[in-house]
Amino acid sequence: MRLKALATLAAAALPLGVHATDGYFSHGWGMKAKGRAGVSAAMTDDAYGGVNNPGTMVWAGQRFDIGLDWFSPDREASRTGTTATLGPANIDGKATSDSTNFYVPELAYNHMLSPTLSLGVSVIGQGGMNTNYPGGQISAASACAGFNPTPGPYNLLCGNGRLGVDLAQLVIAPTLSWKFLPDHSVGIAPLIGYQRFKANGLQAFAVISNDPANLTNNGYDDAWGWGVRVGYYGQILPQLAIGATYATKIYMSKFDDYKGLFANKGGFDVPQNLAVGVAFRPIPALLIGVDYKWIDYSGVDSIGNPSSNALNCAAGITSNCLGGSNGAGFGWQSVNVWKFGVEYQVNPELTLRAGYGHTDNPIRSQDVTFNILAPGIVKDHVTAGFTYVFGKKHELTAAYMHAYKNSVTGSSLINPFAQALFGVNPNATEKISLSENSFGLAYAYRF
Repeated sequence: MRLKALATLAAAALPLGVHATDGYFSHGWGMKAKGRAGVSAAMTDDAYGGVNNPGTMVWAGQRFDIGLDWFSPDREASRTGTTATLGPANIDGKATSDSTNFYVPELAYNHMLSPTLSLGVSVIGQGGMNTNYPGGQISAASACAGFNPTPGPYNLLCGNGRLGVDLAQLVIAPTLSWKFLPDHSVGIAPLIGYQRFKANGLQAFAVISNDPANLTNNGYDDAWGWGVRVGYYGQILPQLAIGATYATKIYMSKFDDYKGLFANKGGFDVPQNLAVGVAFRPIPALLIGVDYKWIDYSGVDSIGNPSSNALNCAAGITSNCLGGSNGAGFGWQSVNVWKFGVEYQVNPELTLRAGYGHTDNPIRSQDVTFNILAPGIVKDHVTAGFTYVFGKKHELTAAYMHAYKNSVTGSSLINPFAQALFGVNPNATEKISLSENSFGLAYAYRF
């Protein structure tokens, strides 16, 4: 009961939007990794190995890390092209998400049971499908009335009131790490997942839902789940280290209050992922790291199923309706992520960091409509940071990240429905855009 209370309290501080940089995963966990653009698979300098690479924890020593990140995404969505064919009934519109400031805590602890064995815990938040658009962009006299019988005015997806979703995820990773040879170690971290979700303003989606009563505006629902992460770390040469880690899906219980929205009656698992990395030290003061990461978004039905399945729902195939066994989803593809980071130790007290990350865009143009709710589309980000050691046992770390603006434009999913309802094809296109900034501070105590 104490664990559930702690997770619920922590999740309340993690409104979604938190670090939608690698899809909806953070670009890194732990402020040191964030200063290196997320490079962490072959790094051993903090206690976040439970979520980065459990094999590294036995090298981190006995320490406590705690941090807070300010995260600011800028999200915009628009629709054009319905003016000519629908005339005064057009449903063109534009909106900017109001929620732009999030404060994301993280903490970790590592205890050395012996020189070759450690036991610790890492706790992080992640997310990236938060949006909070104001309503009223589309007039009550518009064609939205054909999709939604409730009188307008309407939001950008023809619903009523504010439009958006809010998903917060918390991962707790108790971690056991073992140095089985002087230069090699492995680790395992059971992953305890907690998440909460709400959706607002999706009333027009009722016509493609198997359960309209559990589709939208039902407040927060929550879910628990489990998975496991394993990892390996090896100091191959004095100048060269390697690391590899894999995490299963976190198999979550279902969102019963939104079983008319997500596939498989409310299923929303956390996707499996893997990472490999190298760390090279050409001179004692300089460390260069490279990571490759794969995140299997397409392996989670509610995330990866094509949004075009909604068209089959309209044709009478109920399994393709929202909430169905093959229900329409966000259409996210699995992504490949590359991260490059450098550290330079100016003196025993001060270490500087910088990095660059590149992520595949998980969202294709044909899935833009649904992803007005979840525009996790940034591809390139740069980072900088530092650690300052004081009093021998204390560390202060800072990290900054900027993700460059990216946009995706595609044909609106509304087009075929408008043709069926009104006998016209408006040829509407929709555009989603996202850019991000974050700045975090962390404190560590080395026992």
